[in-house]
Amino acid sequence: MDETVRYAVGLDVGTENVRAVVSSISKDGVISVVGYNEAKNAGMRKGILANLSGPADAIDKMLGEVERMSGYEIHSATVSVNGSQLLTTKTEGMIAVGTVEHEINEEDLYRVEDVAVTGRVPANREILDVIPFGYSIDGQEGVRDPIGMTGARLEMKASVISALQPNCENLRKAMEGAKLGVERLVPSVVAGARAVLNERQKENGVVVVDLGAATTSVAIFEEGDLQYVGVVPAGSNNLTNDLAICLEINTEVAEEIKRRYVTGSFSGEKDVVIKINREEMTFGREMVDEVVRARLEEIFEKVKKELKKVGYEKRLPEGAVLIGGGAKMRDIEMFAKNALEMSVKIGAPKGLGGVASSIEKPEYAVAVGLMLFSAEGNFQKQFVPGKGKGKSKGGFLSGLLKKFKF
Repeated sequence: MDETVRYAVGLDVGTENVRAVVSSISKDGVISVVGYNEAKNAGMRKGILANLSGPADAIDKMLGEVERMSGYEIHSATVSVNGSQLLTTKTEGMIAVGTVEHEINEEDLYRVEDVAVTGRVPANREILDVIPFGYSIDGQEGVRDPIGMTGARLEMKASVISALQPNCENLRKAMEGAKLGVERLVPSVVAGARAVLNERQKENGVVVVDLGAATTSVAIFEEGDLQYVGVVPAGSNNLTNDLAICLEINTEVAEEIKRRYVTGSFSGEKDVVIKINREEMTFGREMVDEVVRARLEEIFEKVKKELKKVGYEKRLPEGAVLIGGGAKMRDIEMFAKNALEMSVKIGAPKGLGGVASSIEKPEYAVAVGLMLFSAEGNFQKQFVPGKGKGKSKGGFLSGLLKKFKF
């Protein structure tokens, strides 16, 4: 193995599927995707572990194929976390940093983050990230980066993303069962946003909607920062189940109907015809459309409520970007545009080398984003109250990742 090459691994642990992406990072800072794979998952309910063995078995088998493809033995990865357990908390903190001549340094930033977080987030929650909105120095607001500035009082407003600690620990145990270390846990939709958004979108205001199998997650960005993360406990599997119940068929047939016939524009005219064991089954298009429309309306109405709850309904100039397996539905962006009353586009990872063209799909957005987070894992650690937050002090990877913030 070339010692000048580093590797980064992203592992998306979804309710229905697990997906992994491995990239090599050369000495010159070139990222190339060298391996990827996906497999059916088991043991998850609405993004939360129901048992440890199901995901561990799926991940173990799937990573074996990734290792053969990439030629890299995988020992650790940045892993997704999901479910309605995710919580966004607004907070603020203030510290005295010394005399008015004091030059603010990274240790001061660690201290003000610690003050802002300690006691504001319940003890049973694990902090996944702290996102500063801005700082003020001696009452002067609007400071983006206070390092090197002088002042006696430093204040910070921030958003804290957290998850239930037992669920995080159980996820790590499942990874241990697959003989895999966890570098960092990242909310699925945040990872997906990392892979599909550009700086202009995040600055102007945009929402990423991750249409998963059992959950639909949202991440809102404005002024360049993550403002809010929320999860709706419904996804594309609900469409399959509704079709199975209303058409009196099993879920395999319902999934086939959804994949082949369902569109977000509801423009089909012919009846739905499916052959099963040489038996031809016919279903009225009107019935199929009615079932699908009802469930999609419910999901996007809940997404709209998430936007309204935090004051972003009709306030995002860049609209919505859809990712996840549910975003593969034909014309889903047309339905979402009418339901959310904003512009909508499908998001997919772009701009990486190697075999990346094979995974430029909305369902791989989360795994690619996790891989990008993994690439900076040696420089950035998660926040632990009372211990500060380790951050990059430089190096080629920190500069490299700035270029790949899509």
